[in-house]
Amino acid sequence: MPPANQQPSPNPASNLDLFTIPQSLLLQIGTASILLLLITGKTTVRALEAVGEASEELFRGDRLPNLDFPDEHKTNLDEKTYIK
Repeated sequence: MPPANQQPSPNPASNLDLFTIPQSLLLQIGTASILLLLITGKTTVRALEAVGEASEELFRGDRLPNLDFPDEHKTNLDEKTYIK
């Protein structure tokens, strides 16, 4: 701790006056970054929705191959045969 009678030097050890950034510039940079994040978020959501809709189109019923199911009457006759 410096002695009580010692005065602080008028010239600081590092001259930070050259590197001061005005508060208005910091506010502008912060505002621009927040707006950019919001726009990027909305764009990302829209892109993910588009990808989701496109993937749904792959699994629609009219795009899938038709499967041959056995007739219900024939199935019932086959089951009776197996039961006996």
